Amino acid sequence: MIIRSYSINDIPRRRFLQSSLRGGIAIASTPALMKHLLSFSGSKKISAKLPIDPKILNRTIKKALEKGGDFAEVYIEHRISRNIQMEESKFKSAIFGISQGAGVRVISGDKTGYAYTDDITEEKLIRAAEVASYVARGTKAEKPINIQKTSRKSFITVKLPLEDIADSKRLDVMKRADQAALDYDPKIKMTFISYYDEIRGRTIANSEGILLNDELPLLFFIVQTLGVGNNTRHLGRERISKHSGFEMFDEIKPENVARTAARESIVMLDAKEAPAGKMDVVMQNGWGGVLVHEAVGHPLEADNIAKKIGVFTGKLGQKVASDVFTMVDDGSLPNFRGTTNFDDEGTQMKRNVLIKNGILVKYLTDILSAKQLKMERTGNGRRESFRYIPIPRMTNTFIEKGKDKPEDILASTKSGIYVQSLSGGSVNPITGMFNFTCREAYIIENGKKTTPVKGATLIGSCKEIISNIDAVGDDLAFGPGTCGKGQSAEVTVGQPTVRIRGINVGGSKARS
Repeated sequence: MIIRSYSINDIPRRRFLQSSLRGGIAIASTPALMKHLLSFSGSKKISAKLPIDPKILNRTIKKALEKGGDFAEVYIEHRISRNIQMEESKFKSAIFGISQGAGVRVISGDKTGYAYTDDITEEKLIRAAEVASYVARGTKAEKPINIQKTSRKSFITVKLPLEDIADSKRLDVMKRADQAALDYDPKIKMTFISYYDEIRGRTIANSEGILLNDELPLLFFIVQTLGVGNNTRHLGRERISKHSGFEMFDEIKPENVARTAARESIVMLDAKEAPAGKMDVVMQNGWGGVLVHEAVGHPLEADNIAKKIGVFTGKLGQKVASDVFTMVDDGSLPNFRGTTNFDDEGTQMKRNVLIKNGILVKYLTDILSAKQLKMERTGNGRRESFRYIPIPRMTNTFIEKGKDKPEDILASTKSGIYVQSLSGGSVNPITGMFNFTCREAYIIENGKKTTPVKGATLIGSCKEIISNIDAVGDDLAFGPGTCGKGQSAEVTVGQPTVRIRGINVGGSKARS
């Protein structure tokens, strides 16, 4: 058996150059050519819409079910992206990418056939359907329903469309962030800034008769700052991301993003070696939600549950966490990074309570796992691109806010570690064991944050962690990231301030 480790992080800047241009064309620019590539004034419209005759889609679905099968689907995608890199106050590169293609899927029982093509013509679609149908050969075929235009509730609003934005404005937000970071403190010696945006057009048609189309804008902005002093250095990081128009930078100023990263860089220059041992951990609200995303969310994705593997298999309706713990996955939060109007199978995204007051109440499903488990479709069938089959994935996953005041949680913790920010981590979905690296953490002494520490890691099992949470704050906040599970997906994680009693902390010295 191959056990895949799942992971999540906030995307190091160099990953941007690999993330969105597979299966398409890209125009790249060196610094000398930047002014030519980035001269777009906003007057020319660029659209990710890709119209295709519904009759062709009907014929493709019919061909896909010709040899048998329960379900067939055509997924068509067109993606337009920009990726700009700034290092040491200089623009280093820019990439304009266009990617398009289509995938045809056939489900027959527990088997899935899938084929894709970069060339969206009837000939290539029919050929993909023939290849995908091979897995269903010899079985009874469901009769497909002729597709009809279908609507879904929209959770994405746009005030300033990305296609209307001059590239000079994209460069301006990067320059503003760079200047704000360098002005923060003389010990900030360097910045690394990544800007990425895309417009993704989707068309989904299937044998159940649906035909859906939409366009999804996405922005991702990362600022990293290098602080140098005290014979050490620290790379601080902050990022923002939304399915949104360019108004994101009016709502969240690039200067504030830069100052947050710079603050971390400076504070952590005074960090001491982290102690090791079992201790209480208080986690600040926001990106700390990555821990439950990894440790709890992945084991609740129904593809493993359908295979009867994983720590939560057979636990539906049972108590798996403390009474104060409620966990939610909500793909309908307006404009969040993990939100789309419908998932990549056409199912409406919605709020799904997974664990309520410690009781496991729901798994996250796609079409196949919902069929296998005889459960509802939760709107979590997601794919990285047309090259991948959809699988159950989280969207915006978080610990629901509680009733405790964050300051009271800290004050009532005699000693331990205060985790202000995590770099990311990984989990084994079969055993539930995880590890996370703390990017910014502090010693707790007599209910107060004191000395910053470096090198701290959190180690444990998912059931142990959620059973040992005894305080949940009323200050729910979120952070964006990218989740890996064989293919990447945009997600948001979140939590209020929480306290976990007795978690293993790895460090470089013994606890005093």
